[in-house]
Amino acid sequence: MRSGRDVPHTPRVIALQPVLETYAPAGFDLWPVADSEPYGFLPLNAALDSAQVGTAVMRIAACNDIDPEHDDRPPRPGDPLGSFLHGLLTMDPLFAPGGLRITDTAVGATLVPGCCSGLEDWREWFDVLDGDGGSGWLGHDPSPLAERVGDVVRLTVDAERDDSPVIDVSVTELRHLLAGAQRDLADFLQLAADWAAVRLPDHAVPVTAALARAVDMPIRHRRDRRRNPPGP
Repeated sequence: MRSGRDVPHTPRVIALQPVLETYAPAGFDLWPVADSEPYGFLPLNAALDSAQVGTAVMRIAACNDIDPEHDDRPPRPGDPLGSFLHGLLTMDPLFAPGGLRITDTAVGATLVPGCCSGLEDWREWFDVLDGDGGSGWLGHDPSPLAERVGDVVRLTVDAERDDSPVIDVSVTELRHLLAGAQRDLADFLQLAADWAAVRLPDHAVPVTAALARAVDMPIRHRRDRRRNPPGP
């Protein structure tokens, strides 16, 4: 029989992912999309397949599909594709429902973005890190909360609950995790650019630019390896 000393220790793992809130795309046929759980979250990173990228583009476009009748944007095009993309290409600012999801295996807790939280505001996490006792609003229902307390950021899964789980992350570790999230968003944006070049060739450049604005990331251009071969 194994003694307590022989029981392997499971290290604590904290994972942070940029996620997009999704829903079941009933009846959508402008391009292939993946099946989605209603009010689920799709992590945005380099691991997405083509249908999942299509789901992300569809969701962001749908959230900004607002009729231009009462503002100064140009009229909506008559063709189905141009009509659906019109809000994505003309709205400013854009809204991408979701945010950053954090899971702590040690306490078995996951902080998810609340309603009305958007990926376009993900950089506000740095305000929490760099502030002195600052806090951040991350949506509602649930109502997650991020607060800096000294050298620790305390993440409350739902501030409306007295018994809410809490995740404590050091400022140094959270800064490292945010750098990883930034790389994930850059990788997603590159996937989306490649996807748009194939699926939406007539709209690829403005769609990619709009997605970059929606997730508050610069467009990363691929290096031409024939002109710029890697060094030795």
